[in-house]
Amino acid sequence: TIQAMLTITGMIDAAGNVAEGVLGGTVTSIVGIQTLQMGVFGGIIVGLGVAALHNRFYKIELPAAISFFGGSRFVPIISTLVYIGVGILSFYLWPFVQKGIYALGGLVTGSGYIGTLIFGLIKRALIPFGLHHVFYMPFWQTAVGGQMEVAGKLVEGGQNIFFAQLADSANIAHFSADATRYFSGEFIFMIFGLPGAALAMYRCAKPEKRKQAGGLLLSAALASMFTGITEPIEFSFLFVAPMLFGVQVLLAGTAYMIAHMLNIAVGLTFSGGFLDLFLFGILQGNAKTDWFKIVIVGVIYFILYYVTFSFLITKFDLKTPGREDDDQETKLYRKADYLARKNGSKDTKENVPTDEKSDLIMKGLGGKANISDVDCCATRLRVTVNKPELVNQSILKSTGCSGVVQKGNGVQVIYGPGVTVIKANLEDYLESQENVEYISENREDTAASKETDTVANDAAQVEKTIVIGSPLNGICQNLSEVPDEAFAGGMMGEGACMIPEDPYLYAPTDGEVTFVFDTKHAIGFQTDTGISMLFHMGIDTVKLDGQGFEVLVENGQKVKKGDPLLKMDLEFIKKNAPSISSPILCTDLDDNMKVRLLKTGNVQKGEDIIAVDILA
Repeated sequence: TIQAMLTITGMIDAAGNVAEGVLGGTVTSIVGIQTLQMGVFGGIIVGLGVAALHNRFYKIELPAAISFFGGSRFVPIISTLVYIGVGILSFYLWPFVQKGIYALGGLVTGSGYIGTLIFGLIKRALIPFGLHHVFYMPFWQTAVGGQMEVAGKLVEGGQNIFFAQLADSANIAHFSADATRYFSGEFIFMIFGLPGAALAMYRCAKPEKRKQAGGLLLSAALASMFTGITEPIEFSFLFVAPMLFGVQVLLAGTAYMIAHMLNIAVGLTFSGGFLDLFLFGILQGNAKTDWFKIVIVGVIYFILYYVTFSFLITKFDLKTPGREDDDQETKLYRKADYLARKNGSKDTKENVPTDEKSDLIMKGLGGKANISDVDCCATRLRVTVNKPELVNQSILKSTGCSGVVQKGNGVQVIYGPGVTVIKANLEDYLESQENVEYISENREDTAASKETDTVANDAAQVEKTIVIGSPLNGICQNLSEVPDEAFAGGMMGEGACMIPEDPYLYAPTDGEVTFVFDTKHAIGFQTDTGISMLFHMGIDTVKLDGQGFEVLVENGQKVKKGDPLLKMDLEFIKKNAPSISSPILCTDLDDNMKVRLLKTGNVQKGEDIIAVDILA
């Protein structure tokens, strides 16, 4: 969209060349497409927007005719449409935003050590809300974090400047501390400070809980020291003692400023753990990075964190890990725990989401504890269960599915093209449920029930039943056994899956041949009782272009039950098609027509296999 706007306004020519008079650096090429130089902000705009659209539309249900595009499949469609408009708006608005970015960058870089302190305080304070990435990334990747000429090129962003200097390190006497001030301070509190806090919490734990708390806190401290992942520690005291998080924000903010003041210039890729310190500090030499000052200041910070946390924990009896009441579990808290508390969520019946269909699916699968994995394809909900014997097909069928296939620990529940919404609802519902098994009474547990897909109707409601015979000599199976999602999901009609054992297709009842496909692999049929049918021989046999098939009838021909309609070369088809499984379908059914499978296993031509109940 932006490239089109650049072309229309004459900023680039038809060949994609930037026109004279356009300010250098404002237009760039990304994978061959000319666009505005938005840097990381472009990704932020797209990421936040698509996330919002996903949360708004991932459960949308569309009309039956286009239901395949509902749920999560609708998100890329609406995102494409929305971002056409966003692209046009960005073309006009971005120049003003760009000026603001340069002004902000000038303000921060021009405020010296105080600017670094403010940056550090804001970044750490935003962690509970998950917004720190949005805040710091522009300082790392764009002109907000400053500009510097390195090896003859103008580089923008603190992290980009560091890595540009690293690539040209032979000509660099000392890396720029002005560029690394946005992250060098992290090594001080991540490697030294927070482990000191962990030691304080361990020492303050109750004696009987100290061993358990020690194991948890040790793993959290090691994660912070080696990888710079601080969430396990920070969210623990944020959840139980927000006062301690306030102290952490203040100490961490000053660490950024102190590193800047001491001219420490150690870069990083992700976070301030020992791995990054080793790669971008120690290996680069103290002369270029002053990394040894991190150790000196770090020892002071370790003591400062330990003393401060110990004093506050004991003074105010803060319930850090190991100091909980006897009836509470000793654990490290996560961001989800903090958000749940912030939103006032409680584990009460009033706050548990109610979704009758998802509840039935969960119970039919044996409860949350029995569900190992949930996924879906085009038409089927695919679930892996821990104990197959707890699956209750009767409950699953009561949810409106067209069939259930259970093989070992795998369960497939066929819902049709709207299954993505059902999957999303089930996953959300499971989040709020107790992790227990559900053992139902009168569980359906016969082999036949696992291989057949019948729709039971109250006999009092059935006005008329039309019975249809088998058009083949062979094996009759549930339609869900067809190795094709569209057929198996009932998208083309309801009926049976048949595996032919002799080369002829026969008329299942008196009727008329309504059409013969040019590729000879399928025949349309109308019974004298008014049921439209489709006999589709094999899967993907349309690609055979008629080879292996000999049609014995023509369009509009009247036939009697048992008359041959088609001759097949079964060996040729088996070798050249994915499967010989053949859907035998009742199509164009009215809403009051329900299809039942009467028999599975070996059947002979003309033997009753399908019943169509016409309801009153």
